[in-house]
Amino acid sequence: MKVLVIGSGNMGSGFVKRFTAAGHQVAVTSRDLSKAQALAKQAGAEAVASSNGAKDRDVIVVAVPYSEAVAALKALGDLTGKIIVDVTNPLSADYMSLTVGHTTSAAETIAAAVPGAHVVKAFNTIFAQVLAQGAEFGNQKAPAFVAADDARAKDTVKALAQSIGLDVIDAGGLRNARYIEPLAGLNIYLGYGAGLGTNIAPTWLGRA
Repeated sequence: MKVLVIGSGNMGSGFVKRFTAAGHQVAVTSRDLSKAQALAKQAGAEAVASSNGAKDRDVIVVAVPYSEAVAALKALGDLTGKIIVDVTNPLSADYMSLTVGHTTSAAETIAAAVPGAHVVKAFNTIFAQVLAQGAEFGNQKAPAFVAADDARAKDTVKALAQSIGLDVIDAGGLRNARYIEPLAGLNIYLGYGAGLGTNIAPTWLGRA
């Protein structure tokens, strides 16, 4: 796939490296283009300016803070028909609570801001350390909970997640991001607030 990653922080860097290693054609853009260029050089990807970053890309991954996501997407220009993966969590300044929830979600807010695009919620329960080190936890894999209203977009992101070794759990329509984002909030609390560290991931067990 042709993937654009917005953001060159820990999550953005992890996605660029993992997607490139999985054989995808990856480009990265960032507010600081020099950081994007350094990351691209290190990972064997391409650095692009925001103004033309979305051109010919199959998937756009938003790996910036929720507060910056809409502005970063709008900087790309026309996103009609594009698949946008929202990995954000609407966190308070201390990371210990959510600023959006119950009647909407970060993903739905972003979708409303780019109405011509197909927004998919995914990867937001994955810590950057897990993304960097790999999805395997013994004989289990960390899952990507994937929620979207468009079937083609959801299937595309499922395939992208599987290509980097993640398990996939179909979480239904985009409104179910209202459940996935609090799950990520719990994971963040356990990692930082409860001291379990960031080499953890939530999963869902089932018997055959």
